[in-house]
Amino acid sequence: MQTEQNQEATGPLKGIRVIEMGQLLAGPFCGQLMGDFGAEVIKVEPPSIGDPMREWGKEKPHGLSLWWSVIARNKKSVTLNLRTAEGQDIARKLIAKADIVIENFRPGTMEKWDLGYDALKKINPGLIMVRVSGYGQDGPYSSRSGYGSIGEAMGGLRYVVGDPSTPPSRMGISIGDELAATFACLGALAALHHRNQTGEGQMIDSAIYEAVLAMMESLIPDYVETGYIRERSGAILPNIAPSNIYPTKEGAFVLIAANQDTVFKRLAAAMGKPELAEDSRFNRHTPRGKHQKELDDIIADWSMTLDADQLNHILNEYGIPQGKIYRAPDMLSDAHFKAREAIIKVAHPQFKNLQMQNVFPKFSKTPGKVRWTGPTLGQHNDEIYQDLLQLNNQEISELTTKDII
Repeated sequence: MQTEQNQEATGPLKGIRVIEMGQLLAGPFCGQLMGDFGAEVIKVEPPSIGDPMREWGKEKPHGLSLWWSVIARNKKSVTLNLRTAEGQDIARKLIAKADIVIENFRPGTMEKWDLGYDALKKINPGLIMVRVSGYGQDGPYSSRSGYGSIGEAMGGLRYVVGDPSTPPSRMGISIGDELAATFACLGALAALHHRNQTGEGQMIDSAIYEAVLAMMESLIPDYVETGYIRERSGAILPNIAPSNIYPTKEGAFVLIAANQDTVFKRLAAAMGKPELAEDSRFNRHTPRGKHQKELDDIIADWSMTLDADQLNHILNEYGIPQGKIYRAPDMLSDAHFKAREAIIKVAHPQFKNLQMQNVFPKFSKTPGKVRWTGPTLGQHNDEIYQDLLQLNNQEISELTTKDII
């Protein structure tokens, strides 16, 4: 595992300056993606308090959030009170020198501070303003508070996640926020291409519920055309068979995905039951879906005669997609993760063995990288306010005394 340190950006977004004015996850994950690929991300945080993400996480060794070390990596932190006229004026000076500004406040907040898109494009016509919110910048729900969990519910994801015997469940991550942030980043990069051609900036409106809805595949046409409503289906997708988790001799589970006709034929051979591939119940995709439970039981009876390593070996020999259900320890010990440096060791002043996920996807010529972990609150005040905005020591001292920075 490589150790990254505070290094100069080399990624494809080197030279792009981003002002991140959001907090928690929906905006900051967009900023993380941009920073990972070399953008200069200047994170604006409230003085003394900072982003609440600095406090998040189940475990906080040394009193520090491990989550913060990931979500704020590759960012510079400045403190600024955006609720004051002086703070808003400084924000405008920062944004005038930026390519992109990211915010995820409740719609209308930036306008209240005279920092809405219509005001900002007057001082920076090429500005790309990325706005992430629960419901979007307009519409009857736009003024409502909207967390990622609400967007997951409204976008249809929560209803289909979990076992049919239980109420709607959630994924163990903040997927709604992160999807909205990813779409926001995609939108910003597309807008950069447009600006390169025309010189025009624009606003990107990424709503959490719409980002979730975008992932819902054929859920809407299924209902409109046939009346079919997707339900919770546990570990399977209905009528996609076989594709499930199967038990092993020692109690572990292995995921086997052999729903394609040719792959199922190989699985039948691996099981020593080649006749299953000729059986009218299982020889094509549609009948396998109709007999999904029956087929899963047959495969489970076989998988339980083998331990996980034996099962994996046989499946690999026959070219059948399979995999263990990984947790963090499995990832850290896996040879493939190591070979591709999917997890890297990063330098940190307190955590001497800090490891985290690398930057994805990989680029052949201009790869992104983790240059540093989450900064301390206001760590880059002097660099940004003195070097970028050319404020002198007296001005900075007065702003600090008045709790503006």
